Amino acid sequence: MKIYDLPTPAFLVNLDIMEQNIKEIADFAKNNKKRLWPMVKTHKSAEIAAMQKAAGAEGFLVGTLLEAEKLVEKGFTNIMVAYPVAGKENIKKVVSLAKKARIILSLDCINAAEQIHALLEENGITLEYLLIVDSGLKRFGVIPEDSAKLAKKLLAFKSLKLIGIATHPGHVYGVSNPEEVRKIASEEVNALKTAAELLEKEGFCLEIIASGSTPTFRYVLEDEKINVLRPGNYVFYDSIQVALGVVPFERCAFFVMGTVISNPRPGNLIVDVGSKCLGLDRGAHGTSLLKGYGTVVGHPELTLVSLSEEVGKLEVEGETAVKVGEKLRIIPNHACSACNMTSFLVGFRGEEVERIIEVDMRNGMCRPKISL
Repeated sequence: MKIYDLPTPAFLVNLDIMEQNIKEIADFAKNNKKRLWPMVKTHKSAEIAAMQKAAGAEGFLVGTLLEAEKLVEKGFTNIMVAYPVAGKENIKKVVSLAKKARIILSLDCINAAEQIHALLEENGITLEYLLIVDSGLKRFGVIPEDSAKLAKKLLAFKSLKLIGIATHPGHVYGVSNPEEVRKIASEEVNALKTAAELLEKEGFCLEIIASGSTPTFRYVLEDEKINVLRPGNYVFYDSIQVALGVVPFERCAFFVMGTVISNPRPGNLIVDVGSKCLGLDRGAHGTSLLKGYGTVVGHPELTLVSLSEEVGKLEVEGETAVKVGEKLRIIPNHACSACNMTSFLVGFRGEEVERIIEVDMRNGMCRPKISL
């Protein structure tokens, strides 16, 4: 079966390109003596995680506890949680998972640590954690200069053991030109090195010094101090990564395919792909580099200028040969959020459909456990 025989909208993955992307980043890490712990929120698929592990990933970074649960169910045993965990029920999940796998937490404040410690102590468990360092995003994290101060306060919680530091320079997605990517990567490295120096001076042993973003990945490779890399988007890439100068469009592996369903007026086409497939964002932190809500493969004359829930409006610059009934592949602006819109991906090579890949770590896929 060929991809153009599929009903639309369809979520597609070019397997050759995805495999190339996975291998390339794994090889970069290995050749530069870095440990690779990819962020799985991009694909939310245990099958793709298995491909990353086979290529050399040591463990995985998760954005949700459901992702952690699904990975543990599939036999993965090295898991970092990207964000702090709080609330009794969530911490209970962590305790349960810690009995089956190595779970590394992330912390940046006393209050969350206090809640976690209480339940860990009750269960006789000690867990490792990374101190989150703010490298400029101003979301999670302690400023580098205060890292040792906070780490010393956290020593009061005997069930928590500091084993490293981590940061995510998410503000890189808001830059206005590719040159700023290198600048943010430099700030990321400096933040981690400052924090590490202060912590080591106080006697803390840091097994892990971790950075994480696909745009800054190649620049961070150059630093000897950072030993763990946690990119995520690289498995697919997307229009944002192209706009930032990370890769050309030819390296994008993930597409949403739609059918042109109307030509209501000169200069406009309507496609059956809307915000419920592509999302409305211009990247999690916004960028002025993007034009439209996705990139139509092979048709630079078409711009996806607006999205309704189920359809999108294409604006034609000049002339186009595209007609009603024709199928178009669209590279999302943000692959992570678009992949989260589906439960299944269609993997293909050339134009031939090869297999279905389940997206099995999405929130909302599991029936809530409630008492009525």
